[in-house]
Amino acid sequence: MKNLKQFLSFAAVARNSSFAAAARELGLAPSSVAKSVARLESDLGVRLFHRTTRAVRLTAEGDALFAKCARVLEEIDSLELSTARSAEAPTGTLRVGAPIGYGTRRIVPVLNRLLQAYPALNVDMRLTDERVNLVNEGLDAVIRIGSLDDSGLVARLFDRQHLVLCASPAYIRIHGALRTVEEVETRSVIAFRMPTSGRERPLEFLHGGEQIQLRPPSRFALSHGDAMVEAVLQGAGIAQVPEHMVADHIRQGALVEELPGYRPAPLPVSVLTSSARMMPPRVRSFIDALLDEKSVSVA
Repeated sequence: MKNLKQFLSFAAVARNSSFAAAARELGLAPSSVAKSVARLESDLGVRLFHRTTRAVRLTAEGDALFAKCARVLEEIDSLELSTARSAEAPTGTLRVGAPIGYGTRRIVPVLNRLLQAYPALNVDMRLTDERVNLVNEGLDAVIRIGSLDDSGLVARLFDRQHLVLCASPAYIRIHGALRTVEEVETRSVIAFRMPTSGRERPLEFLHGGEQIQLRPPSRFALSHGDAMVEAVLQGAGIAQVPEHMVADHIRQGALVEELPGYRPAPLPVSVLTSSARMMPPRVRSFIDALLDEKSVSVA
């Protein structure tokens, strides 16, 4: 078996695209990291990185190796660090980014519990529906809903977001309840205009194991979930929104879920951090709180 330190050095360079940054993460000299990677390349008989004076990037062989070993190395490292850090109380400022609606309803309560448990901890939460860059914004963690494309970031799934199609009872009395997906085209649709692209988000359904997307014309497009919910409450039309935004309204009878048997597959909700190594107690405690089923359950 190859030296574990060689794989740790390789994974750190792959995550950071830099030998210097990897050395800072590992608390080693850059020359030590470079030698470990060189020895690993020699042992494996392949080149793992393309090196230039400006950049370091994975070769095809390096990319395949990183995909196989990164998760295992992070789990091993987490196990090694958990015992040593279990007695450390979180301190300093935890900087978290999250979507506005989800962050307000689901993450703020978690952060509040952490503040109550750890008097020396502070929180700086950035609420935005824009797709923020964790490193550029100087954040400790980012909550991401949906597919992930952040190369080099460590992601932990901790929740799933269900989408529901809903309308007000008054709107249904006038237009009737939906019976099929095709009938959606005959209704006034309140669309969500995605801040990142400016495009309207399609309506999604799942029927017989098949994913269905509809892009019906909308008379009302909004870029904020709470505004969409308010428009539905006012009887402006139907809208597909995250369940957590309308669950109370549905329980109280102010809204009705349409086509409940056609709900799409839930969206994954993940917490992203830059690395599992050298993770400060404030970040570790936040991730642990999210993974705690008493805080946020994965449905």
